[in-house]
Amino acid sequence: MHPELLVRKRIWLMLLVLAGLFLLVIGRLAMLTIRDAEALTQRGVAQWTKAGTVTARRGAILDRHGCTLTVSATAYTVTADPRLVTDIPAFLDAVTTVLPLDRDAAAKKLSDNTKGSVILKRQVDRATVDRLRTLRTESPKEACLHALAFDEDVCRWYPRGALLCQVLGLTTVDSAGQSGLESRYDDVLSGREGSYLRQVDARNRVLPGTEGWYIPAQAGSNLVLTIDADIQVIVEKAMRECLEVNSAESVICIVSDVRTGAILALCIKPDYDPNEPPRSDVAALTELMRITAVSDVYEPGSTFKILTSAAALDSGVTTPEDRFYCSARVTVDGDTIRCWGRAHGAESMAEGLQNSCNPVFVELALRMGTDTFYRYLNAFGLGKRTGIDLPGESAGILIGSRYVKRVDLARIGFGQSVAVTPIQLVMACNAAVNGGKLMKPYIVSEIQDEMGQTIQRFRPTVVATPVRPETSEILRGLLEAVVSEGGGKNAYIDGFRIGGKTGTAQVYKEGKIVSNVHIGSFYGFAPADDPLISVLVIVNEAHVPIDYGGTTAAPFARQIFEEVLPLLGIEKYAENQKDVLVPDVKGLTISQARRKLTEMDLNMLDDGIGSVVLDQLPPPGAALKEGGHVMVYTASSETLTPEELVCVPDLIGASDVDCARMLRQRGLLLSMVGTGLCVRQTPAAGEFVAPGTSILVTFE
Repeated sequence: MHPELLVRKRIWLMLLVLAGLFLLVIGRLAMLTIRDAEALTQRGVAQWTKAGTVTARRGAILDRHGCTLTVSATAYTVTADPRLVTDIPAFLDAVTTVLPLDRDAAAKKLSDNTKGSVILKRQVDRATVDRLRTLRTESPKEACLHALAFDEDVCRWYPRGALLCQVLGLTTVDSAGQSGLESRYDDVLSGREGSYLRQVDARNRVLPGTEGWYIPAQAGSNLVLTIDADIQVIVEKAMRECLEVNSAESVICIVSDVRTGAILALCIKPDYDPNEPPRSDVAALTELMRITAVSDVYEPGSTFKILTSAAALDSGVTTPEDRFYCSARVTVDGDTIRCWGRAHGAESMAEGLQNSCNPVFVELALRMGTDTFYRYLNAFGLGKRTGIDLPGESAGILIGSRYVKRVDLARIGFGQSVAVTPIQLVMACNAAVNGGKLMKPYIVSEIQDEMGQTIQRFRPTVVATPVRPETSEILRGLLEAVVSEGGGKNAYIDGFRIGGKTGTAQVYKEGKIVSNVHIGSFYGFAPADDPLISVLVIVNEAHVPIDYGGTTAAPFARQIFEEVLPLLGIEKYAENQKDVLVPDVKGLTISQARRKLTEMDLNMLDDGIGSVVLDQLPPPGAALKEGGHVMVYTASSETLTPEELVCVPDLIGASDVDCARMLRQRGLLLSMVGTGLCVRQTPAAGEFVAPGTSILVTFE
């Protein structure tokens, strides 16, 4: 071949090779700048920036007086840079002397050199982090502790330990609601997370003078509960003793405001410390977290006789003087129903309630019949959820009226063949004694922002009116006699008027009745003539020789009443203290009015404005104990037109005259204890009560 032709071929071959290489470069550039551009950009940004989340501070949970029950505390997330840890075993040996870690899991994280930071542990307290910082400066370089970093985090802290633990609930390590109120109001408490972005070098150190951003987190709102921490402490103490003394499987206690449905205390034992929950045992923790007072159903037994009595009296099928005969057993449709003890013989309806006589209540249920009895049961809220603002509520079990037999109806009359939740029973019994109003139970009274300003307030809600006020008044008297003379004597307190009813219910396991254990209970309310609070104590499977409700539950209800009633300003009555009719002092001068009231052994307070009495509280003719206070007004005031329920004003710190004026403007009455400035009031500020309600104010 000619040399010149050979050279040309070689030149063309070189051109083709170069062109191919050029096309390959162009293709690769196109892939990097077009196809992989977004991924490469993100990878580059990740290498020279550090992004993170600013955890929002979760809202606090407070009791009705502002006492903190749950709050978010500062904690830290401990991280490490795997690229700086050259000796993983030495690093872990040094760190685990201060911070407990799962070595295998930590070693796996530290082996991943593609990441600039890995989390070793979250929600570490400040004391531990300070010790790690000291260890980092004092340890030799071979330990690689310079790879440690600390980011601020938050954790949930329960300053009162196990107090109200099931109701308050738990959060996960990510501050998400897991149970209780923490779960039910998670969207309210959680707030809104923030974020940040920083520019860092190859060693994950922030570059000074570089740009970034920081979006602060928005704190969550606070919950103000109807719970009274002082009452809760009393209840917790009593239930601890109840659990131990009775060797019971579990105990439940609910204390409620009879008039509004507000829950003042709720205790379930056994419990746990939410600051150190047993997260390693998921099954045990799940069981301990359950709010069994709203989720579990049981046959109420004789406490249900309160509802049967109310329905029978209201429907007119009986009266307290109505006569019955108990032969210790009664037959209905071929089934024999026995009384709990020996035959009671001839007795009135009132005595039947005191004796907790089953045949009497079988007769009352059958007299009413299915339609009438079920109308009352439905009005009392049985067979449906109460609507309490707690998760996991059950509806209870009530046989459908179309399917109920006469024998079923007879058994329902004394608390069998029907299942209720404790909260259902409390609300139904409250309705029977509070004048006939079935209230919706609630445990959150307000939602506040982080500055303490009210965002939303929850008001008492009347769900139904199952019985008339006259019936309720009669029943209160009958139930007071049950405590003073009948089966509830173990709840009697000298000097206090308490009404109530004991109950002993069957226990079912695997669908069969267990004969050697029972559920003992007691429902009580006080004062019996004008109920303020109610207490339900349930003792599940007490392992004692006598496990009736009168012996296992009633004594501890008595203990609670004995401590709580004085706390609410309810003083013991004196047997020798006389009732005095308040005289009419309107139109008299201040000195004349004072003299007239003194002659009647009554004290007088005046507003200090004028010299002639224009109005007075209590009104003329009202009954007042000797030594009581009468407030006289010498200046006219505009009376506000009350709605169905009136908001109680905040009286704390106000003088007796100012308290009287504020209550009078709202159509409320004043009941005074002591003199000086207001230090306690019942009901609390912000609660809604009926016009004409007496507000008990303690002065010091």
